[in-house]
Amino acid sequence: MSFQYLKPNRNARFKDRYTTKVDETLTPYEERKTGDIGVIGLPFSKTSISLSGASEAPGTIRKALGSYSTYSGEKDEDYENMKLLDFGDVPVHPTDTGETLKRMQTSVKEMLETEACQKYVMLGGDHGVSFPSISAFKEKFGRIGVIQWDAHHDLRNIEDGGRTNGTPFRSLIEEGVLWGEDLCQIGIRDFSNAKTYADYAKKHNIHTYTMADVEQKGIQFITDQVIQKLENKCDTIYLSVDMDAVDQAFAPGCPAIGPGGLTARELLGSVAMASQHPLVKGMDIVEVDPTKDFRDMTSRLAAHVMMRCMYT
Repeated sequence: MSFQYLKPNRNARFKDRYTTKVDETLTPYEERKTGDIGVIGLPFSKTSISLSGASEAPGTIRKALGSYSTYSGEKDEDYENMKLLDFGDVPVHPTDTGETLKRMQTSVKEMLETEACQKYVMLGGDHGVSFPSISAFKEKFGRIGVIQWDAHHDLRNIEDGGRTNGTPFRSLIEEGVLWGEDLCQIGIRDFSNAKTYADYAKKHNIHTYTMADVEQKGIQFITDQVIQKLENKCDTIYLSVDMDAVDQAFAPGCPAIGPGGLTARELLGSVAMASQHPLVKGMDIVEVDPTKDFRDMTSRLAAHVMMRCMYT
């Protein structure tokens, strides 16, 4: 039967014939299919040290892409022909954290081995998902440099709680995946970390830029500085965006919100600037908790972060 108005299995949303929404360029990955950007969901937040529903974020961020067009007015360029391949979400184990981390590392590695895309975006999840993701990138590309936007060092000890969303970069360093000098942290916030972990960062030659540094030097200067530190010694650069780097006024849907963070515009500008470098092959976006969000503000900002990485 032919329906006059109904379109089964399709949303009844308004369609402007001249406007392409970002989610319209997202298609499921199929074998031997190629595209520009690969997307994978890492929906895991059981290792969060605070109550978190970040496992729901991959879905809400994908949905938020439907709120924005592919046309950049600032660049006067339309990205409607850019192909985004969706590799789906990694199925987590219901009780075994170690098995879940293994599944995520294997899945990211398999995605990279397809060589289907130029860049890849990992949608977390809490920040613990960066450990398996970055480990997979290291296996594929060799020496890896990381730019981390975050209020926290994420260098907590493993003894008190195992691998959590507070330990990914300590885990990477102690597992020999990442050298401390190849990690640059932007937006570390005051009264948000322990002295022991600040000392650990110094001991391992991690490049740390606090919010005071951002205020004094400016986000563009710092972003340029960290790129220069990594570009001549690393085989690839990975961007890790913890959304709690942003002030709680702009990103209320994070488990560890706080005042005095980056503005939304500072984060977007910094990510866009870093993403222009040819060594940047991947980015994760983590610590979006849709259950704590207000009008999807944080998911929408995360979608914009994703777009700043894609459309460079």
